Amino acid sequence: MPRRKGAPEVNAGSMADIAFLLLIFFLVTTTIETDAGLDRMLPPIEPPDTDVVIKQKNIFTVNINKNGQLLADENLMNIKDLRKAAMEFLDNGGDGTCSFCKGKRDPSSSDNPSKAIISLKNDRETKYGTYITVQNELVGAYNDLRNREAQRLYGQDFVKMEAEYLNPETPSSVRDELKDKVKTIQDLFPQKLSEAETSSN
Repeated sequence: MPRRKGAPEVNAGSMADIAFLLLIFFLVTTTIETDAGLDRMLPPIEPPDTDVVIKQKNIFTVNINKNGQLLADENLMNIKDLRKAAMEFLDNGGDGTCSFCKGKRDPSSSDNPSKAIISLKNDRETKYGTYITVQNELVGAYNDLRNREAQRLYGQDFVKMEAEYLNPETPSSVRDELKDKVKTIQDLFPQKLSEAETSSN
């Protein structure tokens, strides 16, 4: 009577190779999403050599409390009205040196867009959604004014122009052409958005 053979064995020698190939495949094909953050410039490590004197009228203060209430330039305000108020402040041209400003030229408000600063302060318990909404409205005020000047000077939308300039896939010849235009508009309305230290109450 012939001997019965045992169960056939599976050759597991190549399993490590297969697992390694699968690992490489997933590493190569997987795309990692990168979050778009808030574009803010940190203050320099070294303090400036000379003291910079900033007039109080050139600072537009925005405070958010823990309940999401907004105090802008010492006035209780709805978030939906914040962009308009910020634009009026930035575009005021109170000292008469701004030839492109279309504001009221109120001497008690900001002198010039290059001197105007928006200061944002929030409570430690402020909701993140409220904080981001306020940030969007303030950045939107700058973008609306920059769009206006880009349309006036170049007949183009500034936000699209800047996005095309920052896109690495844009040909270098186009980027070189956009560079001066983007810088010119940014210099007309420089984004000076300062965040004051968070309060605990």
